[in-house]
Amino acid sequence: MADVEPNTFIEIGERLRAHRMGRGLSPEVLASRLQISRAALYRAERGEISKIDMLLAISRELGASLATLLGAGTEYLDNAVSFFERMRQLEHDADQIIGLFSPVSYLLTSPNYDEMLEQALRESALVSGEHPEMLASIDPLLAILKRRKARFELRKPLIASIISSADLERFLRDGLGGRHDLSPDVVQERRRKTLREVRYIVAMLREQPIGVQIVIAREPIPATSFQIMRQNGNSTLTISPFRLGQDPNIQLGVGQITTAPEALELHEQIAHRLWEGSLKGEEAANHLDGLIDRFGIK
Repeated sequence: MADVEPNTFIEIGERLRAHRMGRGLSPEVLASRLQISRAALYRAERGEISKIDMLLAISRELGASLATLLGAGTEYLDNAVSFFERMRQLEHDADQIIGLFSPVSYLLTSPNYDEMLEQALRESALVSGEHPEMLASIDPLLAILKRRKARFELRKPLIASIISSADLERFLRDGLGGRHDLSPDVVQERRRKTLREVRYIVAMLREQPIGVQIVIAREPIPATSFQIMRQNGNSTLTISPFRLGQDPNIQLGVGQITTAPEALELHEQIAHRLWEGSLKGEEAANHLDGLIDRFGIK
């Protein structure tokens, strides 16, 4: 493996870490299973990999193909922890982010959103009895999300976020919840919190922070969320089946990460079409004011 670029080794190490976290394995446990030292595993996750045998052993233990760990083709991630950890890694030094997430890109949510999201995730895990795997993944997932937001706020890369008007309408009408049998009082409180969140979006539309562009799409949007990250002329596409909004889902789905030109071009075309037909600036803010008047809690 001596002819592989050093940056490629670093990227392999990042993928190893994401998949380990997604399996809920501590470095100590995985190192024990692989019969290597914890220090050796840490070195591997830093990209210090000298033997293909070790990579093959890690691949088998994590249930991730060697092609996925090497980044050859499309990466497939079957849990939210691995997926959002990879997003965090890819966003770390990104210069530009283009995203379509519901009800809004997590990176642009207010500081109060995390508490509301945590409540909804825990409710969702208990809808039909306890789901130990999902419950165990909530804390590490929230930690990853907070690290994403902290890095974004520190670096402030350019971000273009497409938001669905229909999603925001449901957000205002129902509040952010993880189940449909919440008490009326709880629903009212959630609606008050979502109202504040939508007003936060309205403020950004009117203030137009440097580097932040938000548009409101009124036409139907794709069922899956996606994000395009650009750095030094290179682009990476992430496609997410996971939801951090209404009826959150961090349990089922297969996220995809790819640099394939065709996939990037097709999703850039979707983003361009939605962007061109969306409401912007003061017009978008006025539209959200109208949604607040119609669907926001009084």
